Amino acid sequence: MRAYVFEPREKRHASLASELLDSGIEAQFVEVDFFTTLLAPLKQPGMESRAILIGESECIREQIIALRQEGCENPVLVMRDFRNARDTAALLDLGADDVLVSPIKGNEVASRINSVIRRLHGHAAENVVVGEVTAYFDGRDPTVSGRIIRLSKREHAIFKHLALNANRVISKNSIYDAVYGMSADQPFDKVIDVYICKIRKKIAEASESGCAYIETIRGRGYKFSAPAGPGFVSLSVLGASPESGIRA
Repeated sequence: MRAYVFEPREKRHASLASELLDSGIEAQFVEVDFFTTLLAPLKQPGMESRAILIGESECIREQIIALRQEGCENPVLVMRDFRNARDTAALLDLGADDVLVSPIKGNEVASRINSVIRRLHGHAAENVVVGEVTAYFDGRDPTVSGRIIRLSKREHAIFKHLALNANRVISKNSIYDAVYGMSADQPFDKVIDVYICKIRKKIAEASESGCAYIETIRGRGYKFSAPAGPGFVSLSVLGASPESGIRA
């Protein structure tokens, strides 16, 4: 998981980055101009899941207003030094999703971000069940036909993005950005294909049906959905149109 972090006190960067990284959050520190001239990337597909953490400053209200006025739907969490009920209420009313008070704990931040993201994608529960697959949004590995399948860090990030958008076609660029973003360590172009292949294999080997559940939609991307047929639970019960078949 990656997050934009605005913390004007640079001396806090190292400890905050370490605390977040221990809970699987890679911090990308930004400057104040992020809230004015650098918001365009947030409007790209797949970027709406990138959380924005705002540290203590005199400009918090203006920054939240700027984000929401630009149509930014990303989770916005404010990190305050002290608790103030009236101020917290004002920030939430302006568009913040949550307000945390120091000391900041990475595991709490991760859980709060996950809660906002899954609701952003229409999931109230901590997991989604697609046929034989149960995908979790809290960091746990998925289960397939009742068995846990172990995913690497990258595989888990890709699978989670597919699961959040279950039964929808997600472009390769969206997956790429959700996992790698603006990292200086950019992988080669076919890396998503390689990881998708590995995830498919693990699901197919564990599922009683032998289905891989991740479909390639040529020219558009990938879709995580249940194959149609007796014994499979389709997301059509949740209002989505069912899709059948798993194609390589």
